[in-house]
Amino acid sequence: METNVKAIELRDMWRRYKGTGDEQARERLVVAYAPLVKYVAGRMASGLPSHVEEGDLISYGLIGLINAIERFELEREIKFETYAITRIKGAIIDELRAQDWVPRSVRARAREIERANQKLEHKLQRAPTDDEMAAELEMDVGDFQDALLQISNSSIAALDELWSVGDASGDQVSLLDTLQDENAPDPSAVMDQTDLRDRVAEAISRLPEREKLVIALYYYENLTLREIGEVLGVTESRVSQLHTKAVLRLRGRLTAE
Repeated sequence: METNVKAIELRDMWRRYKGTGDEQARERLVVAYAPLVKYVAGRMASGLPSHVEEGDLISYGLIGLINAIERFELEREIKFETYAITRIKGAIIDELRAQDWVPRSVRARAREIERANQKLEHKLQRAPTDDEMAAELEMDVGDFQDALLQISNSSIAALDELWSVGDASGDQVSLLDTLQDENAPDPSAVMDQTDLRDRVAEAISRLPEREKLVIALYYYENLTLREIGEVLGVTESRVSQLHTKAVLRLRGRLTAE
């Protein structure tokens, strides 16, 4: 994402802040990268209930941006924007979780759907259909799809959680943060990261084609649910259902493994 500050000025601000701890340079970096916060907050707000204000998400995200600026290492071969987006999303998710605004019944229903999907996949050796899932959950298909929409509107972590691990303090850290410095490689950590990536990739490959396409368009092409609906020729709510099913399937598979 482009900022309003020329690249040469950004490099100068980074050198000043990281070299001398110049607080003015830090403040200018926050202003320069603030559009990242608005971008992330806007994307997350589209999938949240209407009572969650985008302005609040931006406030939470700014904390993540400041943290990213303070912790970013210039020597690492990672674009700051990529690193910061992960931190911004994490800060927003942490604050929303702290408020515990998701109804307990919705959380319970999500767990039920995950368990039912695991059971049917093991039994059928394929991804179950909506009809099969509804029968297993003893509800009609319409109620099942309504439940998916409720879960979708309450989900704030989605697929990004699958790429997180715990650090020594017990906090959740993005897989991005575990990448080793080139000068200090840790073969064991690299092996763990490779294994996790392989497991996620394998789990995605087993999704039904439409769900796989939704995951690819949403997470890799950065399309909105509305835009994906236009590509697939379905409504935005149907895309939301497909996305939620895919995430619940992936989470269930990785948890089971």
